[in-house]
Amino acid sequence: MRAESCVWRAISLLYASITIRVRAIVSSDVADSGRVAGESEFFSVGRWPIFYFGNAMKQPSVRSLLQPVVEGLGYELVGVEYHPQGRHSLLRVYIDQPEGIGIEDCERVSRQISAVLDVEDPIRGQYTLEVSSPGLDRPLFEPAHFERFAGHEVKLRLLSPLEGRRRLSGRLAGVEDGCVVVEDDGESWRIPFDMIERANLVPDVTF
Repeated sequence: MRAESCVWRAISLLYASITIRVRAIVSSDVADSGRVAGESEFFSVGRWPIFYFGNAMKQPSVRSLLQPVVEGLGYELVGVEYHPQGRHSLLRVYIDQPEGIGIEDCERVSRQISAVLDVEDPIRGQYTLEVSSPGLDRPLFEPAHFERFAGHEVKLRLLSPLEGRRRLSGRLAGVEDGCVVVEDDGESWRIPFDMIERANLVPDVTF
């Protein structure tokens, strides 16, 4: 059972409209973790660091658990990340919809998936649940995402060097034969999907 006290707050920063996220500290096993209470917070904050593809992204059981819940509420489940860091572990869930995501949307989804996580207990120990819009620097999780945003500027970090480079940026040309194609200064890079550690769109912000 999860004990929780709720404190809602919004923080306005320079990029406040870019990303909205909800955070709820969750303990799947209070006896093991020693946690007796947690807190939930709303944050309307600026840009977030680019996400991790590797271990943080590969949470298929959690994604399959949450996807019908999120979609049943009328939202797209963009992706799920898990960052194991002991008592500071983080489960981040990205949601979206055509008209955009607001604080109320994050609150609605957070309450529903928190209940599911409490019951199903897919992750042992204490962690923070964060529900967020993708933001302008949208993370790309699946091959379909790279196809969907073909023509946009993208930045990648690779698990291992490709021709001596671990960081690439350029125009996303799509996906071919299991490889993400990025064009940079007239050169075309074909990056196997499994080599990608991080991937984000580059925001086109004009002031």
